[in-house]
Amino acid sequence: MAAGKTLVIVESPTKARTIRKFLGKNFIVESCMGHVRDLPQSAKDIPEKFKKKPWSNLGVNVDNDFAPIYCIPRNKTKIVKNLKDKLKEADELILATDEDREGESISWHLLEVLKPKVPTKRMVFHEITKKAIESALENFREVDTNLVKAQEARRVLDRLVGYTLSPVIWKKVAYGLSAGRVQSVAVRLISEREHERIRFVKSSYWSLLAQSSKDGVEFDAKLQSYKGQRVAIGKDFDSENGQLKAGKDVLHLSESSVSDIVNSLKGKKLKVSQVDTKPLSRKPSAPFITSTLQQEANRKMGWGSRETMQVAQKLYERGFITYMRTDSSFLSDQAINAARENILTMYGKAYLPDQPRTYVKKKVKGAQEAHEAIRPAGETFKTPEETGLKDAQLKLYDLIWKRTMASQMKNSEHKQMSVKLEIEEALFMASGTTIEFPGFLKAYVEGADNPDQALDNREVRLPALQKGDDLPCKSLKPGEHETKPPARYTEASLVQKMEKEGIGRPSTYAAIISTVQNRGYVRKVGNALIPTFTALVVSKLLVNYFPDYVDTNFTSGMENSLDNIAQGEENWAEYLTAVYFGEKGLKTQVENQEDKIDIETSRSIHLKGLDGLDFRIGRYGAYVCKVDKSTGEEVCASVPESHFPADMTKELAEKFIDQKINGADALGEDPETNLPVYVLTGRYGPYVQLGDSDGEKEKPKRVSIPANIEMDNITIEQALQLLSLPITLGDHPGTGKVVKSNIGRFGPYVVHDGDFRSIPKDENIFELNFERALELLAMPKKRGRSSAIKELGVYPDTEDKIGVYSGKYGPYLKCGKVNVSIPEDIDHEKIELEKAVELLADKMAEKGSKKKKAKKKAAKKKTKSKTKAKAKKKTAKKKTVTKKKAKKKVTKKKTTP
Repeated sequence: MAAGKTLVIVESPTKARTIRKFLGKNFIVESCMGHVRDLPQSAKDIPEKFKKKPWSNLGVNVDNDFAPIYCIPRNKTKIVKNLKDKLKEADELILATDEDREGESISWHLLEVLKPKVPTKRMVFHEITKKAIESALENFREVDTNLVKAQEARRVLDRLVGYTLSPVIWKKVAYGLSAGRVQSVAVRLISEREHERIRFVKSSYWSLLAQSSKDGVEFDAKLQSYKGQRVAIGKDFDSENGQLKAGKDVLHLSESSVSDIVNSLKGKKLKVSQVDTKPLSRKPSAPFITSTLQQEANRKMGWGSRETMQVAQKLYERGFITYMRTDSSFLSDQAINAARENILTMYGKAYLPDQPRTYVKKKVKGAQEAHEAIRPAGETFKTPEETGLKDAQLKLYDLIWKRTMASQMKNSEHKQMSVKLEIEEALFMASGTTIEFPGFLKAYVEGADNPDQALDNREVRLPALQKGDDLPCKSLKPGEHETKPPARYTEASLVQKMEKEGIGRPSTYAAIISTVQNRGYVRKVGNALIPTFTALVVSKLLVNYFPDYVDTNFTSGMENSLDNIAQGEENWAEYLTAVYFGEKGLKTQVENQEDKIDIETSRSIHLKGLDGLDFRIGRYGAYVCKVDKSTGEEVCASVPESHFPADMTKELAEKFIDQKINGADALGEDPETNLPVYVLTGRYGPYVQLGDSDGEKEKPKRVSIPANIEMDNITIEQALQLLSLPITLGDHPGTGKVVKSNIGRFGPYVVHDGDFRSIPKDENIFELNFERALELLAMPKKRGRSSAIKELGVYPDTEDKIGVYSGKYGPYLKCGKVNVSIPEDIDHEKIELEKAVELLADKMAEKGSKKKKAKKKAAKKKTKSKTKAKAKKKTAKKKTVTKKKAKKKVTKKKTTP
């Protein structure tokens, strides 16, 4: 490398590629792929000198001001070596990681690991555009130690809480479960909502709609009161007993009472008694911050928080949006001017306010404050069509672009009209809203968690009504309604709740929601986050014995203390000492409480309304137990993973137990084997079984029942058809190996030589022919990074296959064990073999060189081993000869007279 070179380090290859475009030839941009150091992940990672210390399992020296023990993860050793090699040839080092706590921490760790002897600078920017990078090169700063301490304090505290409470849960509930400073609070919130659903008692009530019209415009009016008494609606009922709330003086309509009212009002006219109209002006929402972006992407596109942040990260790194981890809704003058210019061009002067809208920076201590809200990058905003983006990235950019535009547009103007209509002693009400001027709604309509709320935003037109108008009552329609249990949390509503309570920080929400799902505490069904029995059991244990660590106020207080540390207002060692060793500290609480926790009660939970049934957690998941009245013994049965606590009924639980006590009644008999055929339920759901399970080593044949067949409605013919699986379809023309179809835990599939493909839901496994199976096997896998998007051919020198793959950091080429990123300016869908070989050439040559060296080394080692073996053999032979001679000599002496 020539003199005057500068090494720039960023977190990801995508970010590196984008920045390279704005820097000169003297800059070498490398990626560190995130954190290069972390606390030990397992006992193997703990340095030898610390292994015998009592605190070594924590990876934190609690006896020395909570000093963390850092190590370089094994998958980062090559990256660190590469960075050190590049640094040796550079005259200057620039750390250009993100400007939040994590980014600052990564820069600090790089300094600690690389120990640069050349001048080092810290460069920050909140968007990756040419102007932003040029400005950052003129405004370097030092690494912010307060931000580093803030990240380190959070990391250490999370480790202390997780590694101290988790072992208690392993001992008292089940091995492999975990607790966490924020994740346990999230699990508690989701579990409490499930308990509310379990306690919920349904109420039934009736309503009455009158249909009328004027000037050809039809409308509905709802009965509000009868004989001066307000008609009861859903919110008037107590959700835990199904009765009207105490003190509610309302009319609870039943089918018979509403029928009486209809009969008394039939044939009579509606008279307008009151008309109220008022203007309504709605302001646009502020531009996106991290939490609102996650919520809106979940509502509008059904994305999880992690998916949203991954796509946003790509957009930022490619230079399309500003930094995506921010708690600030502030827009710079540059952004406001760009937005106003677009509004004027695309929507016209009528939609542009006289003065720019300003959104004040959110004053949150320790907030992940980038300079601005999340918005399109640059001095001018590209429209979604101009970006050239596709799929998920286009969808999210479109959402961000529209929200930013709307935030600078005029209010929407509405006219709200409410009308009271009477028939004798019955008072009806109708309401409507018309949009007089769409304003910001022309660009963007915000989503809602509640479908009813979304309906409220629709335009509902009423005719021009005047007080005293007599209108025809065309029909009277009674309607039956039932109260609904509280809605389960979605990712959007959980993020909203956590932000409101001050639990965690927006930048951590995606990781928290993923963790609670990965640990088996929560399952996502549709858009709902549903807690498992494990979640309810663990949450109960923590609430009973360690209430502080699942209390929202306590956790929020911890966040505030950590923010004080970030501001330099609180000493982290003193704070952690109090939290860990204090009178009410974590270590003290665990020592005092652990022996009080009874193993049997700690792993069980009782659900309201299911008396006599005990739900427990074991090694293989949830199961339900009941005392058999005939024998007095307790009988237990597995609860399938597809059944959730709030959906469990006494009939269903007893069905599982009855099946265990009496055995299932045979559905029929297999004509070929004369063995009984059963329909049973296990941990992973319903299945059919051929023959009895008598405890012998060989288990009877079992096949999962597909989701489209109801367990209770399955016929003997369907069961025998399922038991005929797997079906051999033929031999693969390429390999001569068998192609089969079968049903597994995740549904129907075809398989050839260990290569699996799912059978589409709309196709019948029993009608699938050999040709269709080959078509499915020829398709690229849709899940995982291991399957190629496109096969290009083979590399000339090695005959290794070359494929295009999709990875975390964008599309890349894979050839054998060599991976190479595809540059942004090359369309990965159109790349040809020739170009791929050119991109792979350097790394393949390097691999070939290493391979030769390895072969040479192996050959040398082999020769050395052979030489040693020969020498050993020779020595052994020599010893044998010596022994023989000695033996001969002794024998000779004995025979001498």
